[in-house]
Amino acid sequence: MTTWLPDFSRGSGPVYLRIADSIESAIASGTLPAGSKLPPQRNLAYDIGVTIGTIGRAYALVHERGLVAGEVGRGTYVLDRAETTPGNQPDPLTIALGGTRAIDAPAGKIRFDTTAAPDLGQGKIIGKVLAEIGEEQLSEISSYSRVFPRNWYEAGRRWLARNDWTPETENIVPTLGAHAAAVSVISAVSSPGDKIVFEDLSYTQVSRSARILGRRTITVESDGNGVIPDDFERLCLQQHPKLAFLMPTAHNPTLATMPHERRTRLAEIARRHGVWLIEDDLYGGMTGDENPLLASLAPDRTFLISGLSKSVAAGVRGGWVACPPHFAQRIKVTHKMITGGLPFILAEACARLVESGQAHEIRKASAAELSIRERLAREQLQGYDFVSHPHVPFLWLKLPDPWLSGTFKNAAYRDGVLIDDEDEFKAARAEKVYHRVRIGFSSPRNREDMVAGLMTLRRLLESGGAGYDGEI
Repeated sequence: MTTWLPDFSRGSGPVYLRIADSIESAIASGTLPAGSKLPPQRNLAYDIGVTIGTIGRAYALVHERGLVAGEVGRGTYVLDRAETTPGNQPDPLTIALGGTRAIDAPAGKIRFDTTAAPDLGQGKIIGKVLAEIGEEQLSEISSYSRVFPRNWYEAGRRWLARNDWTPETENIVPTLGAHAAAVSVISAVSSPGDKIVFEDLSYTQVSRSARILGRRTITVESDGNGVIPDDFERLCLQQHPKLAFLMPTAHNPTLATMPHERRTRLAEIARRHGVWLIEDDLYGGMTGDENPLLASLAPDRTFLISGLSKSVAAGVRGGWVACPPHFAQRIKVTHKMITGGLPFILAEACARLVESGQAHEIRKASAAELSIRERLAREQLQGYDFVSHPHVPFLWLKLPDPWLSGTFKNAAYRDGVLIDDEDEFKAARAEKVYHRVRIGFSSPRNREDMVAGLMTLRRLLESGGAGYDGEI
């Protein structure tokens, strides 16, 4: 084992980044030759006077750069660059924008890293609807969707309505899912270089998409009740953002729900500073939360988005956005430019599912199944600190010492379970560490598989340091 210690006194930026850069420089200079073992994380943290979380993030970063590899039970070793072909080197852009999930999910593992609607046999219902469309509208499904039928808008109006608030039909735009809706709004109301506000933990598929579009991401602080209004106003005064992407109800991944008073303050601040709002209600519509939508408090500034992926079926890619007045046409055109257009057969299927009431019935059945699965999760993880909701398909688990989020994720992967570490949800680079992981429990094929996966995770939690040192 090497006695090398990193020099992070030079440079700027977070300590973990400077340590990672020091490791990379030592490898490049030959100070850390191929095959040499890096010091154990806990030892190195003690030797240089930083937290083990800082070392864990530095090791994870050099691993992402393709410089080292972790061997279970043995530690972290420097790779032989001469034997690693350029084709196997990780692409820096892929690393920066791809998040912490595998690009292609490996087979044969229990998937707790996705929150798609549970499989309740709704494929038969959807298949029947698709067959009916194929019989009735052959010419439409064989061509481009140049004219959107009125039922597509009416379905969106019905699906987005909540808590005594219903959007106007003329303000609805059908989209290729909630993600496409959010990216279309960002593209339509901001320009390259504009700043977009995200919560410090967020659905980062959207924040990464914003960066691809040339927007700059900044983060606002949150607590157990969601976004902190005073910090949002601070950002508005100092950073002058163009838009904010928020999840006021059943926030992903923390499950925080913003109280009425805080929503009112955020709406007032956004109006005062001319900031547009995207309200992601994808999980909110599943909860029964009675707080008003931001769209009802600030209809002139808020784009409300939702879809069918979490409660009906992810595969049909159905979604809608309710726009402020006079913005629907702009969003519709931008959505077409971003996505290439809305497939007729999918949009028509989503509209029929909603208007027939079948989508609402499937959502009710999904909520019932999720309630059972959430109860089973509570039983399997009893004694551990986590947040969950009976109708939301994931929980937010606090890890006991000595686990770090990334090392626990790697250990779970080794034992056949895919989960999301906290870095998957960090909208920007930050030093703050939560020591949490997200566990989505809607996608296992049945409850037995779900329980088996949770039992695996519990064994890891109970193992303490026994499975720790071999993980990066």
